[in-house]
Amino acid sequence: MAAELFSTSLPHGEDEEEEEDTKKNFVQLSEPEESAERNAIGIDDDDDDDDERLSWQGAHPTLRERNALMFNNEHMADIHFIVGPPGETQTVPAHKYVLAVGSSVFGAMFYGDLAEGQSEIHIPDVEPAAFLTLLKYMYSDEVELDADTVLATLYAAKKYIVPAVAKACVGFLETSLEAKNACVLLSQSRLFEEAELAQRCWEVIDAQAELALRSEGFCEIDQPTLEIVLQRETLNIREAAVFQAALSWAAAECRRQGLAVTPWNQRTVLGKALYLLRVPSMSLQEFADGPAQSEVLTLAETHNIFLWYTATNKPQLDFPVGKRVGLAPQRCHRFQASAYRSNQWRYRGRCDSIQFAVDRRIFMAGLGLYGSSGGKAEYSVRIELKRQGTLLAQNLTKFLSDGSSSTFPVWFEHPVQVEQDTFYTVSAVLDGNELSYFGQEGMTEVQCGKVTFQFQCSSDSTNGTGVQGGQIPELIFYC
Repeated sequence: MAAELFSTSLPHGEDEEEEEDTKKNFVQLSEPEESAERNAIGIDDDDDDDDERLSWQGAHPTLRERNALMFNNEHMADIHFIVGPPGETQTVPAHKYVLAVGSSVFGAMFYGDLAEGQSEIHIPDVEPAAFLTLLKYMYSDEVELDADTVLATLYAAKKYIVPAVAKACVGFLETSLEAKNACVLLSQSRLFEEAELAQRCWEVIDAQAELALRSEGFCEIDQPTLEIVLQRETLNIREAAVFQAALSWAAAECRRQGLAVTPWNQRTVLGKALYLLRVPSMSLQEFADGPAQSEVLTLAETHNIFLWYTATNKPQLDFPVGKRVGLAPQRCHRFQASAYRSNQWRYRGRCDSIQFAVDRRIFMAGLGLYGSSGGKAEYSVRIELKRQGTLLAQNLTKFLSDGSSSTFPVWFEHPVQVEQDTFYTVSAVLDGNELSYFGQEGMTEVQCGKVTFQFQCSSDSTNGTGVQGGQIPELIFYC
């Protein structure tokens, strides 16, 4: 993947083969012989009519094009960087003036009051690929990023104070943010003091907490980030799953420290983080099946927690006893009225479907559906979420309706990340009482808190549901 702040296009009308040959020759300017260098830049010692030959400068009429040719080029280089850790270094030629113009750190290094006349500078803490990405921006205004080096590039951009590259890195990370890497990116955003990126990470972690804490990335975070996550009130997750995630992190930390993965060592590496787990907020069954048998708790702690569940006089515990608040789901209502008739709404294996788009990232949690208009009834239902025909989530479940015109929530197994400005399709196939309520006076655009929803009809809908009326009156989401 690549991201560009500016795109550089070559001038129209140039002969591409001649220009490519010119660039190839230009890159060879490090040849020691003077005649070779002169020929490489378009000067022929045997040709007196120099004006008729196009020099490399003339072949690239803009300053940015000429500067771009100087990137990672020995020609006129007056500084060399030895980049990377010992044994994995790469030598990078550069030009002090260009770097000083692009970075205040380089400006002070080369032209400040304490500037030294070094010909080589060692940079062991920056990856060569990241350093080249940074330099390419300084020479050409282009930022090319990929998932493997974007964090290293962000580090380099922060170190040398190049805000445009840092901003491009953060934007790249935001677009690639998902549950499996949210905890790692949270750790990195704290390291780089990127508050906006950290906030985006928290949105994902809160809404998709079970997926995020189950991920391999969660096991890679540092201890302070672990403690902040375990303190989080708004995690949308069962406490038993938080406890298991903490044990997985502890096992990984044992391996990092060269320790055997034992309950005692897991307890040791967790340290005070252990007492951020809200063990008493679990059900008695969850506690008995999990923490009580983990051997991470002492016998005294296990005994006291059992008493806390069962005794009238509850003992004092070192663990928080209150449940996490979690996230409150929001509901987007797309109809202004509901109704029923003696011959509507019928279900015979047909699909009710609608398309929607949002103007900011949300997490789709489920659907609100109408139930029976003829008294209490149970429905079987399969709900689906698709993007451009690709299935993102589905759930086959049941719900009870009480005969009222209220909506009844049906949930996906996990909230699903929905990106802005892209149409998604939600569908429901119901089996149950033939007659139910249905919506009327549907709206094509609905403002719900900070999110604007747009609706359009879906070709998947075979039971009459559309924008103006039908089933699927609510979309349930987190934001």
